[in-house]
Amino acid sequence: MDISVIGAGGAIGREIVAQIVSSRVLRPTERLQLVGNATGSSARSLYGFRSDLTDAYAESAPQIDIGLCPEDVVGDLIVFVAGATLDEKTLSRDNLASINRDIFEKYASGLSKHGHGHEIVLVVTNPVELGVSIFAEALGYKRVIGIGAYSDTLRFRREIAYDLGMPRQMVAGYVVGEHGDNMVPLWSSVRIYGFTQEETEQVVMSMQGKDHMLSFAKRLSQMRSTLHTVMTQDTRVAFDEIDQLPPDIRVVLRPHITQQSGSRTVMATSNVTVDMTRQIVGGHEMSVAGQVLLENTGFCGTKGIFGVPIILSSQGVMRIINPPVTELERKAILQASKTIQAKIAKWRSQ
Repeated sequence: MDISVIGAGGAIGREIVAQIVSSRVLRPTERLQLVGNATGSSARSLYGFRSDLTDAYAESAPQIDIGLCPEDVVGDLIVFVAGATLDEKTLSRDNLASINRDIFEKYASGLSKHGHGHEIVLVVTNPVELGVSIFAEALGYKRVIGIGAYSDTLRFRREIAYDLGMPRQMVAGYVVGEHGDNMVPLWSSVRIYGFTQEETEQVVMSMQGKDHMLSFAKRLSQMRSTLHTVMTQDTRVAFDEIDQLPPDIRVVLRPHITQQSGSRTVMATSNVTVDMTRQIVGGHEMSVAGQVLLENTGFCGTKGIFGVPIILSSQGVMRIINPPVTELERKAILQASKTIQAKIAKWRSQ
């Protein structure tokens, strides 16, 4: 299988490429394509990056070539990480959507016209819901997955495991919905290795609090405002304070204050992306969460773009997983879906 990384010249793109090569995701006979912008700095820097990679991993590196426009893309698996990121310049997801919509459309159109018809696209660029909407319209719902829900799911498991003092792999559970404030943590899906169902329920109750689903958005807004104020005074204190918040709130706010600190979530985003990439290239079916276009098979009555648990393989989305949810979770899912579809409609009409 060949992989194309669109946006390979950016910080996250370069880290994804480096991890793919260093961890030997591809064999020396397979191809890794670095795709950049013909009118940008990557038109030069990617050649030097390729030289550095082949120098460092001469014995194990895949074939590495460079593309500079949509027509050049040849991968069977395409990692889309091009475009602007949410920072002090973009300020909001609305601004980010208006900036990145054109590049989503440019490459979706290019793949539709010049691709071989079986590519799988992993959308990393935000707003991931907008990217999935545009690519799925061009390529079909089975071939496009946004990694946001997978990233949030792994963070959710990690935060629960952190409070329990155990490794993340001992905790199961999903986050669905938006890669953002309209995410829905499915506490009812949480399973803890070595715990009985009764013990798990007790842990979940103590962590999520009373009426957690009804107050999630309000608590999230309040905590973000508080942390923003603390960040302007003492970054260390802000990171200490976030450790005292409930796990589901930390899923959203820890990356937020990481960005505010002047750092980025480059390593976390890249690691999640490469993990999913490795599984697809290996031909394994895997249970993950991802933003997809729900068509014939909805999720708890939802349609459109939504982060859901899925079975993913080298053929794309095999099926949607519908775990049992509580009535409060179902209401939160339907409300989140309504908000997400409205946002996408707004972004695409601008």
